[in-house]
Amino acid sequence: MIKPRSRKKARIGVFGIGLAAYWPQFPGLKERLEGYQKQVEEHLKAIGAEVFSAGLVDNSASALSAGEFFCRADVDMILCYVGTYATSSQVLPAVQRPRRPVLILNLQPISALDYNHTDTGEWLANCCACCVPEISCAFARADITFNVVTGMLGNPAGSSLPEHPAAQRAWAEIAEWVAAAGVQRTLCTGRTGFLGHTYPGMLDMYSDFTMHHGQLGMHIEVLEMCDLAARAEKATQDQIRHKLEETLALFEVSQDSPSDPLAKAPRPEALEWSARVSVALDALIQEFDLDALTYYYRGLNENLYEDLAAGLILGNTLLTAKGYPCSGEGDLKTCMAMLIMDSLDAGGSYTEFYAMDFDEEFILMGHDGPAHIAISDRKPILRGLGLYHGKAGKGVSVEMKVKNGPITILGMTQTREGNLKMLAAEGESIPGDILLIGNTNSRLKFGIDPIDFMNDWCHEGPTHHCALGVGHQLSKIRKLSRLLGIELKVIG
Repeated sequence: MIKPRSRKKARIGVFGIGLAAYWPQFPGLKERLEGYQKQVEEHLKAIGAEVFSAGLVDNSASALSAGEFFCRADVDMILCYVGTYATSSQVLPAVQRPRRPVLILNLQPISALDYNHTDTGEWLANCCACCVPEISCAFARADITFNVVTGMLGNPAGSSLPEHPAAQRAWAEIAEWVAAAGVQRTLCTGRTGFLGHTYPGMLDMYSDFTMHHGQLGMHIEVLEMCDLAARAEKATQDQIRHKLEETLALFEVSQDSPSDPLAKAPRPEALEWSARVSVALDALIQEFDLDALTYYYRGLNENLYEDLAAGLILGNTLLTAKGYPCSGEGDLKTCMAMLIMDSLDAGGSYTEFYAMDFDEEFILMGHDGPAHIAISDRKPILRGLGLYHGKAGKGVSVEMKVKNGPITILGMTQTREGNLKMLAAEGESIPGDILLIGNTNSRLKFGIDPIDFMNDWCHEGPTHHCALGVGHQLSKIRKLSRLLGIELKVIG
């Protein structure tokens, strides 16, 4: 089994709010709300957030100090825990300077008041809903990106009591926001290598690096084929042997395909060359501190660069499974979609539309080149291809099917105005035969029939590749869209 690398945690700023005038009027109220806020912070840590607490804010001066604290902490998102009523003037300063997305937590401690026996102090301890509309109005008019989560605070850590559905729903939603913020941090602090050039003539895949810097925060490191060649030349026999051992432990080495004369058992020398190139790719990732890689190179007349490009599939498949997504054909936008899906622990295999089955109403989707073998439930197959269709060279390729069950596809395209745009759809990977041609391919069903799905997907002007991941991830992707300020279109 390949162990994927750990991702960066979302840095979450937290502050609670209340009205200073209440504290002398209702002894113990402030301490009670601070306890609730501590409970929120502990829960956030438990779901994987790195928490930066500014404490309880109860006036405009402390709100300003909280905002300065969040700036220094370089938080990705700010959570405003509404303990009780507070004026919006003592909330807005905490979020204006950081200019980070805000999540307003409208979490009531109890499911219902005991209306006949509740006094004013007890009501105020559960009065979180009162100022949420006011705060929302202030944020909207101040152009602060915000979202609201409403529900119950839930049980403290270690409690054996059953959780109320309103708390379960709220914390499931908060966990998705934290996951989305973690993806945003991965993108805005990430480094993607661009090796070679985009496949000539594929106009949908052309995009400029400045757009990715500007809209995602992603650094693009331009690489030369000689960067790869130099590292392939330095690969030692021990490194190559270890890479072959890793490969043979993870893959099934095929015999000749029963259906395609181009797909043969891989030759030993082709496997060894692919292992050498894989060692070079590992060094490239490490030495340039890359989080992802986009690549394509045509080469000429079986020269060194053509041979290097032909040997990339194995190494890039291994890197993708380890959490370093690699997209072929120089498709930078789809590499970003793959990185998003992988950061959501959903995989993200490089994919395009292969064929439509009108009898069983599914779409066959896959691609030659690197796959995300961690999202298959069977050993992937290595085949030797006598040629790469539409490309120069020949060598080892990967054949696999995404495991049966819920799936999500995510595409990244570019609008006429130059903006990035995401397309997504949820569906199911279903059992059945696939093509035995040395490519990844899976049988996918979406919520509508293949005819309507293809028409609706294409209507949005997509890049013809997408990232195929496991599980239904649309709810998290919607939240990421909000955090990034990038349009999302959902199909089906």
